[in-house]
Amino acid sequence: MLKVENIHTFYWQTHVLWDVSLEVPHGSIVAMLGRNGMGKTTIIRSITGLTPPREGVIRFRDQQISGLEPFRIAKKGISLVPQGRIVFPSLTVKENLLIGARKGGEGGGGNGGAWDLDKVYDLFPILKERQSFHANLLSGGEQSMLAVARSLMTNPDLLIMDEPSEGLAPRVIKQIGDTISALKGQLTVFLAEQNFNMAMSVADYVYIVSNGKIVWEGKPGALEHDEETKQSCLGV
Repeated sequence: MLKVENIHTFYWQTHVLWDVSLEVPHGSIVAMLGRNGMGKTTIIRSITGLTPPREGVIRFRDQQISGLEPFRIAKKGISLVPQGRIVFPSLTVKENLLIGARKGGEGGGGNGGAWDLDKVYDLFPILKERQSFHANLLSGGEQSMLAVARSLMTNPDLLIMDEPSEGLAPRVIKQIGDTISALKGQLTVFLAEQNFNMAMSVADYVYIVSNGKIVWEGKPGALEHDEETKQSCLGV
């Protein structure tokens, strides 16, 4: 579904990503692991058009999207759950959910608008209870759920999640992991994450990013037994 081919991305004159290639097959959950500052968010910004690569190609459903404006990439059927649980604080939970709701992307592979208020409320019952609350009154975990639910309301073909567990208590991290697991089979997910255990519990395939390069890739089971890679690249 998503193919990133040999991209190089810069911040002004600083070379941040070096010859990065990866793939997210349809229906899979692919995790991208790495320490802070290693390039995970820049890869996501490259895919979504926020920081376009200067070299290389990014394809979504066999169509080149590198070079397109971010809103055009989003309309293709890609939705981003941003790092930091960015919600609209002055809007209610329900208004946050409805503000970007649509039936699906332009790619033609969508689910016909399957994600609506009723379905996201089934996935996150607390949001139904809090639907009239302003988003700034929610806890950090509830804001994370709202950010995920808001992205689902766009009925994406590909859901990209940037550090959804950041700053959350272990109990809430488990809830987020359970949510991602519940999406398996319904949606393709590309997950950037530092929480090793959560990512490994949901992923079908794993990439490790270090110093702007992909330094390891493989099945979660192989990484579980690779103590040298876990210690040198992830510190676990």
